[in-house]
Amino acid sequence: MANIFGLEDLENNPTTRIPVILCADVSGSMSGLPIHELNEGVRTLYDSIKGDTTAYCAAEIAVVTFGGDAKTHSYFTPLYNQPYAPNFTADGGTPMGEAVNMALDMLERRKNEYKRCGVTYYQPWLILMTDGQPNGSATELQRAKLRTVELVNSRKLTVFPIGIGRSADMNTLADFSPVNKPMRLKGLNFTEFFKWLSMSVARVAKSRPDELFSLDLNSIKSWGEL
Repeated sequence: MANIFGLEDLENNPTTRIPVILCADVSGSMSGLPIHELNEGVRTLYDSIKGDTTAYCAAEIAVVTFGGDAKTHSYFTPLYNQPYAPNFTADGGTPMGEAVNMALDMLERRKNEYKRCGVTYYQPWLILMTDGQPNGSATELQRAKLRTVELVNSRKLTVFPIGIGRSADMNTLADFSPVNKPMRLKGLNFTEFFKWLSMSVARVAKSRPDELFSLDLNSIKSWGEL
């Protein structure tokens, strides 16, 4: 089913879009300081994009979390339609596969809406963050990996896999990303990561849709390590 609100926005604002999906682990192990810092980081992302005129009109942020269940917090839309960043609570297990499949389904719907409205878009980004190992359906996890890798290899998706803490399953994250190696967050430096992400989105918004995006490795050093 089409998202009527989203279709109206595409008709009113035909700016070339940058679809960004945040798929974040909010399982019980993220309780306390980690979930607090994640919330602060996402607020920083929203505030930073709102501060850049071009990115403000072009970036569409969708948010899916996995903690007990996979949950959609926001569908693809620019931040002028999302006045407040979502606030997460930590609980439950880690159904990563279910969450990634939910995110990819949303992306396919949005791409169809772009086409219907004649709106062009940059290569979508998937930000996958976890502090542990997935423990949802093994079938869903495998399906999510295969779908993601196929999109990446077809140059239809860029994946940024981010491990949180020393218990993050970096091997599983690597299975989602045949191009970009998974990176581990330094401590709980979510805010620096989301500042980097917002600056990267702003940079893409000022480029041509056919330009290849390259990682700024120097700026990554402020928040992450390979």
